[in-house]
Amino acid sequence: MQGRLIHNMRIKKEQAVLSFATTTQAMAAEKYFQEQGIPGRLIPLPGEISADCGLAWAGEPEQEPQFKELVEKGKIKIQGIHRVYLMVQNSSKEKV
Repeated sequence: MQGRLIHNMRIKKEQAVLSFATTTQAMAAEKYFQEQGIPGRLIPLPGEISADCGLAWAGEPEQEPQFKELVEKGKIKIQGIHRVYLMVQNSSKEKV
């Protein structure tokens, strides 16, 4: 029997999550990160993070130093950077 490729599964993976005080700040950060070519996306704020805004930016943990630099350079205000395990699309193609 030949194996089949699994590539559309969701997996739990650690992400760097930026929290914001306002929705306006979250949307400004999204725009700025997209202009800078920084991968990531706006997500609903995970329940384990407390913040004033219901949105957060999620990206790869390895990008955290870059996030900090861009936040400072772009004058984007954040409440904090958190490490959270989130369900993400599995990008690997493994045989089962």
